[in-house]
Amino acid sequence: MTTVGLIGLGAMGSGMAASLRRAGHSVQVFDVRREVAEAFTHAGGTAHDTLASLGAACDVVVSVVVNAAQTEAVLFGDGTTPGCAASMKPGSVFVMCSTVDPNWSVALEARLEAMGLRYVDAPISGGAAKAASGQMTMMTAAKPEAYALAEPFLNAMAAKVYKLGDSAGAGSKVKIINQLLAGVHIAAAAEAMALGLREGVDAAALYEVITNSAGNSWMFENRMAHVLAADYTPLSAVDIFVKDLGLVLDMARASKFPLPLSSTAHQMFMQASTAGFAKEDDSAVIKIFPGIELPKGKA
Repeated sequence: MTTVGLIGLGAMGSGMAASLRRAGHSVQVFDVRREVAEAFTHAGGTAHDTLASLGAACDVVVSVVVNAAQTEAVLFGDGTTPGCAASMKPGSVFVMCSTVDPNWSVALEARLEAMGLRYVDAPISGGAAKAASGQMTMMTAAKPEAYALAEPFLNAMAAKVYKLGDSAGAGSKVKIINQLLAGVHIAAAAEAMALGLREGVDAAALYEVITNSAGNSWMFENRMAHVLAADYTPLSAVDIFVKDLGLVLDMARASKFPLPLSSTAHQMFMQASTAGFAKEDDSAVIKIFPGIELPKGKA
């Protein structure tokens, strides 16, 4: 029986682990917050104290951490604590779900192959609610032998698993293009709401009209609800889009491709981060606009 492990029980990872368990898999988990991993096991599954222990126990390891640096630490250790790669059995699969530079993903596949391990480039999208319900999207690229082992688990975690290539990089490129749109849409939504507030339009009425009109977007509908509620709890933080739009611009810069809207949106998130909103929800980018009074939510 193929065993699966998941590293990183954050907003997305916890839902993905629950989806794997709901599909009938015995799920091994690791999180740097030991109490979070233990809480997951109360409904079934096994928590590991170390990454090395999880790696040795699993045929497929799914990593749901923030970025490339954290993925490196998960695999190869942080200088004091070993990662999971050295203990993984030859032929087992590492599934990487972070948003990263596609060239880094390509290099990681080669590095793991040299260790006898298989790799799936598998960035994710859809948010915490879709992760929890198994309805998120995975943008994947991998060699056929990696898919053969990992596919049942990918299908358990996501409603749509797109196969975009037979080697690493294509999944990460498509995810970065998705993040271009996501970041620009959030920035545009914030700008529109800010203009409405500046002009004295009732914020709730504006939201109702826009979400039922041609100007709506998923990001306007989702993120401006956070603004109306004055709830900037970070489901996806400002600094995530400082990073992701930075990756967008890095990818385009390599081929000298102009991205004027992405550049502007990146500057907006950088401004919000520097202004002290780095760890707030990405909808807090609206706080950079001067001379407006933001909704205060319900008392």
